[in-house]
Amino acid sequence: MTAATHSSSFPAGPDHADSADAVLLGLDPEQREVATTLRGPVCVLAGAGTGKTRAITHRIAYGVRSGQLMPASVLAVTFTNRAAGEMRGRLRSLGAGGVQARTFHSAALRQLQYFWPKAVGGDVPRLLERKIQLIAEAGARCRIRLDRGELRDVTGEIEWAKVTQTVPADYPVAVLKTGREAPRDTAETAQIYGTYEQLKRDRGMIDFEDVLLLTVGILQDRYDIAEQIRSQYQHFVVDEYQDVSPLQQRLLDLWLGERDSLCVVGDASQTIYSFTGATPDHLLNFRTRYPQATVVKLVRDYRSTPQVVHLANGLLNQAKGRAAEHRLELVSQRETGPDPVYAEYPDEPAEAEGVAGRIRDLIAAGVPAGEIAVLYRINAQSEVYEQALADAGVPYQLRGAERFFERQEVQKAILALRGAARSGGNDPLLEDVVELGSQVRAVLSSTGWAAEPPASSGAVRDQWESLAALVRLAEDFARTRPGATLVDLTVELDERKAAQHAPTVQGVTLASLHAAKGLEWDAVFLVGLTDGMMPITYAKTDEQVEEERRLLYVGVTRARHHLTLSWALSRAPGGRASRRASRFLNGLRPGSVAPGSGAAAERGPRKRARRGPVLCRVCGRTLTEAGELKLMRCEDCPSDMDEGLYERLREWRAAQSKEQGLPAYCVFTDKTLMAIAEAAPSEAGELSMISGVGGRKLDRYGTEVLAICAGQEPGGEDADDA
Repeated sequence: MTAATHSSSFPAGPDHADSADAVLLGLDPEQREVATTLRGPVCVLAGAGTGKTRAITHRIAYGVRSGQLMPASVLAVTFTNRAAGEMRGRLRSLGAGGVQARTFHSAALRQLQYFWPKAVGGDVPRLLERKIQLIAEAGARCRIRLDRGELRDVTGEIEWAKVTQTVPADYPVAVLKTGREAPRDTAETAQIYGTYEQLKRDRGMIDFEDVLLLTVGILQDRYDIAEQIRSQYQHFVVDEYQDVSPLQQRLLDLWLGERDSLCVVGDASQTIYSFTGATPDHLLNFRTRYPQATVVKLVRDYRSTPQVVHLANGLLNQAKGRAAEHRLELVSQRETGPDPVYAEYPDEPAEAEGVAGRIRDLIAAGVPAGEIAVLYRINAQSEVYEQALADAGVPYQLRGAERFFERQEVQKAILALRGAARSGGNDPLLEDVVELGSQVRAVLSSTGWAAEPPASSGAVRDQWESLAALVRLAEDFARTRPGATLVDLTVELDERKAAQHAPTVQGVTLASLHAAKGLEWDAVFLVGLTDGMMPITYAKTDEQVEEERRLLYVGVTRARHHLTLSWALSRAPGGRASRRASRFLNGLRPGSVAPGSGAAAERGPRKRARRGPVLCRVCGRTLTEAGELKLMRCEDCPSDMDEGLYERLREWRAAQSKEQGLPAYCVFTDKTLMAIAEAAPSEAGELSMISGVGGRKLDRYGTEVLAICAGQEPGGEDADDA
């Protein structure tokens, strides 16, 4: 059995640093073939958890250390700053630190900034990092009002149009030709798109898609510049090749010219970004384009237990379409583990509370909070899990929230480390402290870090977790860079900040399935797995449904050891149990029947259960937002809330918060208090029906809350008599 490939942020280098062959130690036969095939086109079909990053970084390092590749002649391209940062760290530890590892956008922006004065003249236009405000302005100029959701939709459509190289006038026709489900009138979107482009031109700005488009334009028009880039970069490696868009492929073709020194790595079964223009066709057609290509399949899964791998393979065995024809059958290399857990709940709050309880049990059993993730289909599902984890006293982090290096406590900590590095031995905090990790702990103790985490959750715990992540990063850095100093660490932190390559924060991760791509945890909870959410309602065509299946496959393959899949039969407590588990689990979960089996055929087609929408109790509109669902009315509809009761509940909550040392929202959120004040429940059953009041909170606070609702003091006396 080959050793697992899971490693820290700073992988240890080979034992024999001067030997190129030492880079090959520990690779399995297929990974070794990838590493030693340095010439001609190479296509690596790599399943989830099979060590693809290990294979390609060792390939580059072997080429560099054997003298067959010059470090500056290699450009490794991937899709996220995190992945590029991890690749640079691995290459550096393997003795190939001069290799460029970047995202498509980062590499293109660097080239654009360098060649713009020569190709166009003047300064490079200012980069627009967040386009949504300018798109809102474009909509207003077109006399089209867009709410927050519509703004996201239009932004997505404009991004898709640009990466598929579609100009505003051609957008409606392109939507028809591709069979794309447009979220709104295509003529209106085209109008907004055209106005947005004009606003950028008027203000001398470009967006991220323009970076690729302009670089492609320069390389197409200026042969001399294209040749200059080609003379620098002789060898290309592209990770996650199944996610390449037509525009990115065009840029890659221009970088390559007539050469074929290209290594691509991908897995068609992990194509989950087609809505952004990504397509697996470039990967699937690679052997047609390069008949002489070397093709290597990586199927030894070092990440997940046989039980997790069995479920992942089972999901793909039911898949259809071209990507499914090229699926890889994974073979686990790990010891046996627990079977996946399937859990059904009566409603969403009960599901969240059940998941939080299981997570608390895992942490008590020794699984670090940072090695646990809750993954859902859409971000709107996170609120109920945030609440449940806060109620259970479990720290968590939202992936996709504030960037790590932009957090105030992190910026303050890095300033302190930089100051200590400049002071050297003159800093009183570092007297008699030699080892790098100890130095960092000593410096950060002045900014709020302590050896033991705070007992409370909320902001104080979040800040401690950020500082603890810096401490762990420093310890990793010291292990792999013996003799490293505080100065070296601050340089590393600056590089990571520039690449947004954040360390791991020790809290349970809450993330969408899309955001979880490329990550892994010891324990994964896949939640909300109902038809209508997985696959999501707007997945109409066969290909859209198959992409939803691939998305679930990505979620399953994030788990190393523990995997729980759950769903709720209704949205709110007391609601009609009209939902059913995802069709993707049929034939996989106990007691279910595989699609197309004899038993299912005998029963005939199953009628789709009618989903009961949750309606506003004032105006009757269907509710979709989490806050509205909690109140059972639209935010804008008039409230019949008892203001006095609401204020008494807030005062009681403040006292509870102070007494328990918890943030107020951990007792009850504002929305839950409003819902209680509007409902004014008189008995426990009525109180339990309110979203945000789970069984644990009912047991803990129910008697006092009901007393307050009855006009009594929590201790039992009548409020008017007190």
